[in-house]
Amino acid sequence: VKLVESGGGLVQPGGSLRLSCAASANTDRYFCMGWFRQAPGKGREGVATIDEDGSTTVSDSVKGRFTISQDSSKKMLYLQMHSLKPEDTATYYCAAGIYSGSYCEALEDYGMDYWGKGTLVTISL
Repeated sequence: VKLVESGGGLVQPGGSLRLSCAASANTDRYFCMGWFRQAPGKGREGVATIDEDGSTTVSDSVKGRFTISQDSSKKMLYLQMHSLKPEDTATYYCAAGIYSGSYCEALEDYGMDYWGKGTLVTISL
């Protein structure tokens, strides 16, 4: 299984970006798919997840600004980001978990089985 992120780049504060994740297998085979990020010098943080029923969870730090969605027919996962802030600067990773568990709603990474290589998002003037 392969996950490939795209859409990162340099954006000014207040701007928007849409990240995409292309999966090599149908996304509906996964219990959970999500976006995680890691800022320079910091640990990995769960940003948003979506489970097999379409229920989404978004971290408090991005709530109201980021939206996760998927298109199973196209085997794609998306993260729409608005009102970007410098603290959103990080490498963003797409991940997928096969098995059910509380990790999805909890934005925890331990249940994720597959990871992309990441796409860098930089928010700066």
